[in-house]
Amino acid sequence: MLWRAVDALAPLFPDFVSVTYGANGSRRDRTIRATRRIAASGGPVTVGHLTCVDQSRADIAEALAAYREAGVTNILAIRGDMPGGGEWAAHPDGLCNATELVAFVKEQGDFCVGVAAFPNPHETSNDAELDADILEAKVAAGAEFAITQLFFEARPYRELADRMAARGCPVPIIPGIMPLTVITQIERFAALSGRDLPEDLVARLRAAGSKEEVRGIGLDAALGLCRDLLAAGAPGLQFFTQNRSKATREVLARLKDDLGENTD
Repeated sequence: MLWRAVDALAPLFPDFVSVTYGANGSRRDRTIRATRRIAASGGPVTVGHLTCVDQSRADIAEALAAYREAGVTNILAIRGDMPGGGEWAAHPDGLCNATELVAFVKEQGDFCVGVAAFPNPHETSNDAELDADILEAKVAAGAEFAITQLFFEARPYRELADRMAARGCPVPIIPGIMPLTVITQIERFAALSGRDLPEDLVARLRAAGSKEEVRGIGLDAALGLCRDLLAAGAPGLQFFTQNRSKATREVLARLKDDLGENTD
């Protein structure tokens, strides 16, 4: 399914593609193999993922060496969540947070490093200024771009971008987008984003009379969000496809028609 999605998205000329990182054992090996295969295909820039979860410094250095050998020099460095959603605990010989991970990656070679950002305050603290402090620290450690957590309204993104610019930290912040296409995604997307979806959107989705209507409402909402984000100066759009490309392709096609220009 991954390869079908990559092939289907290739004609849209994405700036980069990435594969979510599996931290342990075979999952980590599968991630690196998939990343190596994409990088070897001659397509878009491939971004390798890394997390701190259940990994020693040696494990992380080994993963970075494998990425480097595959020609992958762009890394998305995130702390990651514990399996099963348990309380965070660092590996005894590992790293404690994404800031430490960014610094470690930069020590290992000439990597371009991206990090996570939160338009809505992180649910563990609900403190937008603390989130900004952490993002600023990650940039100081060497991060060169950020990709946001999932969100569904443009206002929090604009506020995040303005907050970082006011701090003299104008790092490119790429909004993360995932079109909602089935009703069961309401709760799942709320969990992923750490916030309930907008009430008016949820009401329209629940009032829909068919699966097709739900999908149409979700795609319309994603398209509207993309329009608002580009109007707000977003440097691009990152779509979380989860190995599926159809909804992303439909939103981008409509966005191109709407704007009358190349939005790749």
